[in-house]
Order: sequence, then structure tokens, then C-alpha cells
Amino acid sequence: MNKLKLYGKPDSPEIYPIRDFLKRSVVDFEWIDISNDNLGWGQSITSFNNPDKFPSVEFPDGKIIVNPTLEEIACNLGWITQPKYTEYDLSIYGAGPAGLSAAVYAASEGLKTILIEREAIGGQAGTSSLIENYLGFPEGISGANLAERARQQALKFGVEILLLKEGIKGTFYDNKIHVDFASGEKLVAKSNICATGVEYARLNLDDESRFFHKGVYYGAGASEAFFCQDKDLYIIGGGNSAGQAATYFSGFAKRVFMVIRKGNLSDTLSEYLIKRIANIKNIFVLYHSQVIALEGDDFLQRIKIVNSEDGKETWHDTSKLFICIGGKPNTDWASETAICRDRNGYLYTGNDLISLEQYKNCWNVERTPYHLETSVPGSFAAGDVRFNSVKRVASAVGEGAMAVTQVHQYLSKL
Repeated sequence: MNKLKLYGKPDSPEIYPIRDFLKRSVVDFEWIDISNDNLGWGQSITSFNNPDKFPSVEFPDGKIIVNPTLEEIACNLGWITQPKYTEYDLSIYGAGPAGLSAAVYAASEGLKTILIEREAIGGQAGTSSLIENYLGFPEGISGANLAERARQQALKFGVEILLLKEGIKGTFYDNKIHVDFASGEKLVAKSNICATGVEYARLNLDDESRFFHKGVYYGAGASEAFFCQDKDLYIIGGGNSAGQAATYFSGFAKRVFMVIRKGNLSDTLSEYLIKRIANIKNIFVLYHSQVIALEGDDFLQRIKIVNSEDGKETWHDTSKLFICIGGKPNTDWASETAICRDRNGYLYTGNDLISLEQYKNCWNVERTPYHLETSVPGSFAAGDVRFNSVKRVASAVGEGAMAVTQVHQYLSKL
């Protein structure tokens, strides 16, 4: 079978989201660098005007799209679908580990289930190059491959999956959730699980937006590894995602620098990763350090790092900066609803709701909320998006399954 072919220039800001989407979606594709005249990259592509201006995708059937959107790519791969039913038992928002787990358990137990994801299957975990501490995979498994297995499992049980769908408004009435998508469709469900996870925080530096996908990337960015050959690259963050990225990139880059604010890794990084990083000679950890400035012409060329102990500021040449710090929960959609959030945007559930004044004003049933239920009856939260959750793949999977059990309890009382 012919592979999908992706034509473009390695540093093109338009090409990174496509490479990232294909890699996270476990699509086998051939990368063709059109800036290399010696590769003989094909006659078909030369028929376009300015073929080097935008990335182009050639599908296995021979169809070529210049400067495609992710929606166009997904549509041509047969992934864009419409809801089959006017109403579902359960709608799940977010296809990371928690959402995928919930989808598998819900559909396997007979609930009419639909799973909605605004980006790629796998969520933040899908960007991980290797997850080694997840039960049952002694050799480890990439986040993308784990997510793809879960996707296939969900489809086997009859889950509907809507990709690249972004809701513009969600309202709760008649004991149901009603969602209007930006694409114009409407979705109704008797219950729902929010598993939208978190997104990496920004540095809020001057020129950060200007260098977005031009040397500055949010997340582990495994799809960029091939383009880091013999380069110095920098990763901001001391958590497991940053540690996994560092060990993975060390096999490609000349040197990998981890930039962390603290004086040690043990507070934020698993022990097995600490030992591995210590044994990889081209990984260097810059403690008590912070990136405070970015510079470059069209692309990132250097970053300024300050050491908080002595105040010394130094410039470092690099064209690759990966930001893996903290996270902001994807809960902006809840701002106009009765769902209670903490000051950072995380969703309160269960016993954490009881003392909140807002909860007392909006909870309208006699029982107390189930452990993973929000302040709206029938609306649940699972995984990283939930207040006080454990930020691990295994716990997200467990919460997804647990939420389905509580959905059953809720539906049985309607």
C-alpha cells in the first residue's frame, strides 16, 4: 500500500502542525524535503505554482492538496464524520487516556457513546515518545501507539468518534447537555464526561508568538526529532514529559539541555528517568534557570537564560526550544455554565464541591454528587482536567472507567 507523502521545508511553520498531527495519529507517511534538489521529489508536485511556498500532501490514491488544513487531511483519510443519532446516552469530550478509557468502558457496557476530540487522538499523552511506567508494557510504549490501540478498541465496541470538532457553546437543560459545534452541528446527550485535559502553559515572553512553530514548540514534539540532528536543543520543564522528551531527543541532537527552575529533578521527575538522564552523556540539566528572552530573524536563533542563584544572564544559540511546563486546564467552555471551577480553571467534583457557595446555589437534586461528578448533575470530569487529580496516564485511565460506573448510577435514577 502506498504511503501518504508530505512535501515541504523542514523549518516551515505550516508543516509542523501537519507532521505533529500525522505522528500523533500514527499515520505512516513519507517525508520529502523539497528544499533538497537532489532527492528527485516527484513530477506531480512541480505542476503547482510556487510548490515551495506551502506544504503539500499526496494521499495514497494520488490526490494532492496544497497547504491543507488538518480537517482536509482527516477528511481525506476518512476520519471526519457526522453524529449518527440525535441523542446519546453519553458524550465524552477529550480523547486522551481518560476519555478513551471512558469510551471503551461505556460502549462495552451498552451505552450509546460518542467521543469528541478537537485535535488528535491521545491528548497530551499522545505526544510522549515513550511511556515506560504504564502497567502491562515492560518495554514501554509511545503515547501515540497507546492511544491508537485504545481508539481501535473503542471503535470495536461501537463508539462514534468525532475528530477536529470544537464546541462553541454547551448548555444544560432538561437533564441533558446540548452542545453547538463551530461547524454547525448540534449534539444532545443524557450525560457527559469532561476529559479535556490541560494544555502546556506559555512563557509569555516577547516574540514568543512570532517564533511559534518557527523554533518554539509546546509539548514534547516527538515529530521534530528527525529535524534536530546534530543540533543543540533546549527543553523547559522538569516533569516526566520533559524528561521523556530529553531522553528521546538525545538520540538525535548534538546536545540536549533541560532548563528547570528548581535545584533538583527529584521533586518532579520519576526516579527511573532521573537515573537515565544522569547516564546519557549529551543531556545537560541547567538548574535554577529560566528562559527570559528569545531572538532571531525569521526563525528562532538564540535564547537568553538567567540563573536565579547568581543572577547571571547568558545567551545560548539554538533553533529548537520545547516548552513542557505546567498546564492550563481546557475548561473555558464552562465559564458560562453552573460548573464550579477553581481559580486555575480545574473542575471541582464530589466532596470538593460541598463547601462551595456556588454549588449550594446550583445543585438541585437530593443526593450528594458522585465522586467524579461536577456541580451539574450528570456531568462528570476525569483525568488531568479535574481538581486535585493525579497527573499520570494510569490514574486518568482509571478515572475514565470509574466515571462510567457513576454515569450508570446517574442514568438509572432518571
